[in-house]
Amino acid sequence: MRILQCVGDVDPALGGSVEAARQLSHALGRLGHRPELVTLRQPRAEWAADWLGAVHCAGPAATRYLYSPRFADWIGSHGSEYDAVVVHGLWRYTSVGAWRALRGRDIPYFVFAHGMLDPYFKQAYPWKHAQKKLCWMAAESRVVRDARGVLFTCEEERLRARATFRPYRCRERVVGLGIALPAGDPAVQRKTFLDAYPGLSGTRMVLFLGRIHPKKGCDLLIEAFARVACRDPLLRLVIAGPDECGWQADLVSLASQLGVSARVMFTGPLYGEVKWGALRSAEVLALPSHTENFGITVVEALACGVPVLISNEVNIWREIDADGAGLVAGADMPGAVNLLDRWLNLPPEARCQMRDNARACFAKRFELEHFAREFAACLGAR
Repeated sequence: MRILQCVGDVDPALGGSVEAARQLSHALGRLGHRPELVTLRQPRAEWAADWLGAVHCAGPAATRYLYSPRFADWIGSHGSEYDAVVVHGLWRYTSVGAWRALRGRDIPYFVFAHGMLDPYFKQAYPWKHAQKKLCWMAAESRVVRDARGVLFTCEEERLRARATFRPYRCRERVVGLGIALPAGDPAVQRKTFLDAYPGLSGTRMVLFLGRIHPKKGCDLLIEAFARVACRDPLLRLVIAGPDECGWQADLVSLASQLGVSARVMFTGPLYGEVKWGALRSAEVLALPSHTENFGITVVEALACGVPVLISNEVNIWREIDADGAGLVAGADMPGAVNLLDRWLNLPPEARCQMRDNARACFAKRFELEHFAREFAACLGAR
């Protein structure tokens, strides 16, 4: 099949949905399909080189909504060249523009929701939700209604999406998600990271990897770390990721107020060998999110044999818990403290077993080639 993926912006700092789409392009290619990409912002050359197949830009796009008058025309002119069109995400012009171009035509398009229909945002950001509700009534409800399928990464996401907007009518499909087993030499990757951050050599590293945003629970993690740090002077908390909304300064201040600023490090975003080296150097990955559709970084940690400490608002928590690949607790302060306490209380042999469980969980549930086959089968269904 010739498959067109629509992504508003392919900046890797934007998070999991971009990374999922990028890896999917390579997996589909290995299965013999012909993936291509259309985006609304001209990608840097090194970003475009990371995608398999032709990369088209139908921009330039204006405003955060990424409106481009060229996009719907481009899809309308080229849509018939593809067997399926996949729109990654909502709330950007990629979804509405694709719908405008393809409605009423015999060209199947699919919407990959990527957690963007989660009801969490209704309570956490009521003003933004009110704006989105207007967009939903005006256009987005029609986008999902007319799609050949609305794709979800897990059953939990599918069920939660039903509680967010009305009217809600769509053809729901759970397709999963996966990543490739990381390439490269683990020892070289660890050395690359520790050469960049030599102060972390020989420490017990709790790693947060992701966007610095209030929904991720970074403040909970710092406060919980402050409560347990006295148990071992080798404990360190590393927060790695882009400061998406200017929150990092508040978190730095919080760590100082709690007396752990010398043991909490902010690295900024990490990529490539340095990122994989951070994961391989970590004792455990922590993600006490208030909401998390899937958690690409959770699966990346599992692939490296790193157990995970996650909240029960990370939608794949049931799979992690069932496989013994990590620990799960509530998305609040008692829950965050509980995660770190339980991890520190585990005997060494139990932590070792959990590392083995993490690798097995990845191979069983989140391996990229299996996901890509299921995804392609879904697109080919009529």
